[in-house]
Amino acid sequence: MNNVMGYLKQRAKDSYDLTAVIEEDRSCTYGELYRRSLQVASALKKIGISKKPVIVMMDKGISALFAFFGIAYSGNHYCLINPDLPPSRARAIKDILSTPYVITDRKYHKQAKEWFWDSECLMIEDLIEDKADPALAEIAYEQTIDTDPLYINFTSGSTGVPKGVMIAHHSVIDFIDTFTDAFGIDKNERIGNQAPFDFDVSVKDIYSCLKTGATLVIIPKRYFSSPKELIDYLCDKEVTTLIWAVSALSLIYTFHGLDYRVPSKISKVMFSGEIMPLKHLKSWQKALPKAKFVNLYGPSEITCNCTYHVIDPDRDYSSAIPIGRPFSNNEVFLLDEDRCRIETVERIGEIAVRGRGLALGYYGNKEETQKHFIIDPGCDRYEERIYLTGDLGHFDQNGDLIFDGRKDFQIKYLGHRIELEEIEKQAMSLIGIEQFCCLFDSEKHRLYGFYVGSLSRNELVRELGQKLPEYMIPTKIIGLEMMPLSKNGKIDRRLLMEAAKGGKKDG
Repeated sequence: MNNVMGYLKQRAKDSYDLTAVIEEDRSCTYGELYRRSLQVASALKKIGISKKPVIVMMDKGISALFAFFGIAYSGNHYCLINPDLPPSRARAIKDILSTPYVITDRKYHKQAKEWFWDSECLMIEDLIEDKADPALAEIAYEQTIDTDPLYINFTSGSTGVPKGVMIAHHSVIDFIDTFTDAFGIDKNERIGNQAPFDFDVSVKDIYSCLKTGATLVIIPKRYFSSPKELIDYLCDKEVTTLIWAVSALSLIYTFHGLDYRVPSKISKVMFSGEIMPLKHLKSWQKALPKAKFVNLYGPSEITCNCTYHVIDPDRDYSSAIPIGRPFSNNEVFLLDEDRCRIETVERIGEIAVRGRGLALGYYGNKEETQKHFIIDPGCDRYEERIYLTGDLGHFDQNGDLIFDGRKDFQIKYLGHRIELEEIEKQAMSLIGIEQFCCLFDSEKHRLYGFYVGSLSRNELVRELGQKLPEYMIPTKIIGLEMMPLSKNGKIDRRLLMEAAKGGKKDG
């Protein structure tokens, strides 16, 4: 299979009348999903769009999937631009893509025309009503090779310019085949989608369903501001599988959502993006004692995930929850400062990855691509690319990989080298602390701590003093009612830093 839409073609044969996607009170079958996607593909080919990036600007939902799949079926590649983005960032992404084509809907058509005045804004409502020319779409499908790009997701760049991670068809096919087999995902699953569609966690939701015939249950963003409504939605839609950011699961814990009601149909909980606080994990395990819990790891640049660890309910994870071992057809290893492989257990190095999951690179950014996607220095007989994650890790005595934080989270403060994650981990171990985030202001040379919990600032400082040396206690500690989350469900560190510099009072 060279085009990931081979999954959709198969579902149209064996699951035509089965529910493919649920979006609140709206739903569609696999038959409709296939038919509408074919109409979009045919319309794009009639316009003459071939092997180009196409922007999709709309809310996550069924219509966005029509656009994604139609673009992929036609041999093009998609990039979702969230309508909630600041206009300047949306425009920066558009300029990097240098594409004249945008698919939007009636809700955002005016906004799209204002943002992308130099583009042709196509309406999804028109595209799905276009009279399909299946032969035209099939030619484009057949001409796709598996190294062609499928989608581009933009991440933040250290230079202030967004970086477009470009993922090929073969990377998604290789990963999804492995992922669904590893965790026994089949057509009976109902996967509750938390992640935005411009975040690669959603790739697992979308394409796991397309591969197996499972049902994708799209959870509207607003429910994550109301834990009780969120829990009710999970229960009412009979969701069985969660593939969520840690912060989203922690939100339910923090607001005691599982005390209100338990979504008992859930049998799989997979989490990634940040370190899972042990007390939060135990709360979920207690509520769902028969469920499988899995810690996933991997940056967008390697297609979703490269390692995983299935939680053993009888194991002590007080020291750390491993990020585990590689998925099939991946090699994950450590490099020292001289980029030599580390073979010794317990020794920390930079996590590197090789395999078919590696991105094609950063769209239109050769400099950043060459910086992070390098030729394996340990392979002197031929050239093979590896990806340098920028993450630190070590292998324990069991052969499991342990995450040790970001290279750029290691700071020099008061003459000491400090890992910010170590401060966060110790704070999170305290009774009365629900969430904690530590930031370093390199300009003012100050450590900031932000927390959600019942302890007072003085109590928190005193308790941290029992666990950490004085130089690791944040200079300023700020109490919050709720951690701000980015659109990807992670703690929004940028907003926290702005709050610190803005002079918010200590909690």
